Amino acid sequence: MLRRAGDADALGAADVWLRSFTAALPSVRCAHDATAVRHWFSHVLVPQYETWVSVTGNSAVVGLMVLNDTELKQLYLDPAWRGRGLGDRFMALAKQRQPDGLSLWTFQVNRSARRFYERHGFVEIERTDGQRNDEREPDVRYAWRPQI
Repeated sequence: MLRRAGDADALGAADVWLRSFTAALPSVRCAHDATAVRHWFSHVLVPQYETWVSVTGNSAVVGLMVLNDTELKQLYLDPAWRGRGLGDRFMALAKQRQPDGLSLWTFQVNRSARRFYERHGFVEIERTDGQRNDEREPDVRYAWRPQI
């Protein structure tokens, strides 16, 4: 089930983010420790942004998506839940919430995420050397615009 995140979801969402980051980006240095990530989710992302979670029947968080107006800021799935269509459901929701278009950043080395976004109609519009992100990892900006 996808639903808006509440305060009680923040730590579960942070833990999904941590597991997913570690699994998907083994060569990327995580710029913040687990305590800082949990604080960021609890005090910034969930209360200040449009944060969505996917939860199981026992209310365990298995995926998350964060929107900030037209920017898709976060989309992370628990590694055990990849390949089950959950990312597609989040993407459909993001496009429904922002039907005029979306943009996002991902790391250049994250080939699976890049394929996923491209499959969903996003096109590359910019690359950077990573000096503007906390990880100092080269990244790529994507944009999606609806078909007219």
